[in-house]
Amino acid sequence: MKLNKLTFILILLITAISCSNDSSRFIPEQHLHQVWETGFIDVGIFSSPRAADLTGNGIKDFVFGAGKRELTETEIGVVALDGETGEVLWSLPARDEMFGSAGLLDITENGLPDVIIGGRSASLFAINGQTGEVIWEFLSDIDFYEAREMGYLNFYNPQIIPDQNGDGLSDILIANGGDVTVPPGDPGRPTGKLMILSGRNGEIISEASVPDGNETYMSAVIAKMNESDEDYTIIYGTGGETLGGNLFRTTLSDLLNGDISNSIIIASSTVKGFIAPPVLADLNNNGTLDIVANAVEGTIMAIDGTNNSLIWSQYIENTEAYASLAVGHFLDKERVDIFTTLSIGVWPALLDTQQLLIRGDTGEIIRSDNLGHFQTASPVAADFNNNGFEEILLSVNVARETLAGSRSYENMLLMYDFNNDLIIPLTETVPGANVASTPWVGDIEGDEKLDIIFVQLDENVNIFAMNGFRMIRLRSDLKSDKKIRWGAYMGSEYSGIYRE
Repeated sequence: MKLNKLTFILILLITAISCSNDSSRFIPEQHLHQVWETGFIDVGIFSSPRAADLTGNGIKDFVFGAGKRELTETEIGVVALDGETGEVLWSLPARDEMFGSAGLLDITENGLPDVIIGGRSASLFAINGQTGEVIWEFLSDIDFYEAREMGYLNFYNPQIIPDQNGDGLSDILIANGGDVTVPPGDPGRPTGKLMILSGRNGEIISEASVPDGNETYMSAVIAKMNESDEDYTIIYGTGGETLGGNLFRTTLSDLLNGDISNSIIIASSTVKGFIAPPVLADLNNNGTLDIVANAVEGTIMAIDGTNNSLIWSQYIENTEAYASLAVGHFLDKERVDIFTTLSIGVWPALLDTQQLLIRGDTGEIIRSDNLGHFQTASPVAADFNNNGFEEILLSVNVARETLAGSRSYENMLLMYDFNNDLIIPLTETVPGANVASTPWVGDIEGDEKLDIIFVQLDENVNIFAMNGFRMIRLRSDLKSDKKIRWGAYMGSEYSGIYRE
């Protein structure tokens, strides 16, 4: 169904009636209130907020990237907000859009996390989390074309890895690739690469091109798939919206040697690639992490982490996948299930979205909905009603047809309560949209009460507008003592790994 304002009002009324006598159900108007809202003008956001106590006061703060259109300098490139008040702690300019989501590492060794964040035009900063001063920059005083000539393009989300160069500080795994100046469908795209950088100064420890020669847009994930593994496994993907690619598995040792040509192809697509980061989770309870991934072509697949065999696969016709996945105990405390969203249509003509709840062990589709307009923000999960099961939180865009035949957009937060078979609006629909910024759910002040941080654009006609947005904090007065494992983009640890 198409999600419009009347639909939301009806859902809200039905939910309020059905919840009135059941304390296990979450009633937004009774339990949520807005703490702060911070606005930014003349910029947009594709980055997802990351939480860290940057000031040392015991309260989580938030850092994220921002920017304007591609190949455009921005005065607001990276921002840190005070988690308690929403005030800007610091901000930095950038030479291009900072679409990445930050990694956190105490580079200054002062006991407080510092910020590592990337974006377009080979932009990659390490920033003192307390002061906002740049600790190091991968390439400074350079533009997109100079960086491309040197072989460096977009930087995606960093992963913090153990010290590789012996300087006593953790280092960084990161993927680099993607060229916005090459037309869609043109095979002449630069080859993507994986890199290991020094956490201390950003110097290259090792780098290697992907073996199939394709572009890459995927943030790499790294883990020991089993506690007994000696080496780390890296999962990365190639291809894009119009060109095929592969999902690969390699090792940290091979990347350190500068050669990942022995990477194992664990999934392929001839027509589309792999863009959204995968999730690593033990689906079959054998002690080894498995790989769950979305292929752009509209296939969701689970791959056995032990032997790379296919556990299950679901192809959803006339859809494409640009969002990542959420993992949790939504219906059964003995197994984890998967929730994801797909875009209906073929890029760039993507209009509505489809939501799927999938059994983690068998791949059976438990629930399917068609709610909202195109976006690539991913779902997150938390136990809002303290019943021992997670619920899904999702940012949804509502498209409205105007009398003139154009569209305007509104945005809201929805919660899926699978145990009570409810879809609950957590906020009213307001003018604006959110294309790519995944909400954050967690405990900001350490009192076991859930907070939600989320984004809404100011513009309500152009869904891709880069001319203003607002970051908002909601707070619940209900306590939730269950650990939040998937409360952010790529999980609460920002690693793409789900562990009990």
